[in-house]
Amino acid sequence: MTAGARGPASAALVLTVLLYALWGMAHNLNDILIAQFRKAFALSDLQSSLVQSCFYIAYLVMPIPVALFIQRFGYKRGVILGLCLYGTGALLFWPAAERVAYGAFLSALFVIACGLTFLETAGTGIVVVLGSPERAEWRINLAQAFNPIGSIIGVLVGRQFIFSAHETPPPIGHTTDVLVRAAEARAVQMPYLVIGLVVFAVALLVANTRFPERATRTHRGSPLGGLRALLHSRLFVAGVATQFFYVGTQIGVWSFLVRYTQRNLPGTPDRTAALYLMISLVLFLLGRFATLLLLRRWSSAQIGMVFAACAGALAAFAVLAPGPIGLASLILTSFFMSIMYPAIYAIGLHGNAEHSQAASALMIMAIVGGAVLTAMMGAISDAFTISHAYAVPFVGFVIVFIFCTFAVRSGRVGAAFAAAH
Repeated sequence: MTAGARGPASAALVLTVLLYALWGMAHNLNDILIAQFRKAFALSDLQSSLVQSCFYIAYLVMPIPVALFIQRFGYKRGVILGLCLYGTGALLFWPAAERVAYGAFLSALFVIACGLTFLETAGTGIVVVLGSPERAEWRINLAQAFNPIGSIIGVLVGRQFIFSAHETPPPIGHTTDVLVRAAEARAVQMPYLVIGLVVFAVALLVANTRFPERATRTHRGSPLGGLRALLHSRLFVAGVATQFFYVGTQIGVWSFLVRYTQRNLPGTPDRTAALYLMISLVLFLLGRFATLLLLRRWSSAQIGMVFAACAGALAAFAVLAPGPIGLASLILTSFFMSIMYPAIYAIGLHGNAEHSQAASALMIMAIVGGAVLTAMMGAISDAFTISHAYAVPFVGFVIVFIFCTFAVRSGRVGAAFAAAH
């Protein structure tokens, strides 16, 4: 790469890395919204879980249209469209709050998630092509580190600017009930307005930054080429299924952590519970860096097998020992979740690298597990307790353990590949 080419590539890489933080922030702000909307609209746990269900259903319906768009218009335009959708969804929070309409909030979240599918697909593609193939893995891991940083910022924003002093709104029918609940709903307006404006500003920066030709060119052939071969690969199909359960597990662990805290440690303020969630995300970030060191000696499948066993044991404590021990176990679980998404992806891609574009689309579709398993946890919580609901993540970790163990025993250990989640 010439000196003249390095300038555009460096600027493009910086902006693309920023995308990882932006979508991490959006994902984990949902964990705050679940608790906030539960108060504002007097929701059950199942009803509040629709925040995640409406968000993650986009990952089922959008990957193929996204792949077709990027094939036709290139990675850069995919990023710009994704940012515009993200910003539009964030701005839609303002009228939704004015109407105090839960359904309008869910629609806005769906629009944000549609934008994120573009960012996650196109952003990773740009990181891969910006530089030498030999350094692609390092660039992805660098960008990946900013994803949990964005997640931490999202929880911090929610803790400081969305959670209010009203820990328990007045009972429905109370004279101040309508006013207090409307105020709780409108607490999201200003944070999401700022987020929307920032996202549109980033879109303008991307549009006016010169990207190397490899990030803007269109591609020939079908982005879903090799789909039939992938569907005949039992390991890959098992990987997609495992990814479905893992993503649902990860989202479920974080989505109800505030609820678990307040149910099992009565009297815990919203902002204190959010602090525990933030600590959990910091551990997830530390786990990402720790696995980079471990990958020098062991494969992603070997690390994933051990980490899944540890996470499963911790999830069992959360179910069987609700209280301080269970909460500490849940928080620590995040450290061991750090390797799982990239490990499952790497194992599933073993022997199918030539079909990586179609594989990526299917793996992203598996993220819909976040919609299904969180709703399942909400239903179990309503029927029993939130502690019982954490049996769902326990099962998810067992499935990841079985998948990684099979990969290790069969010698299909996967490369040290990193992904966005």
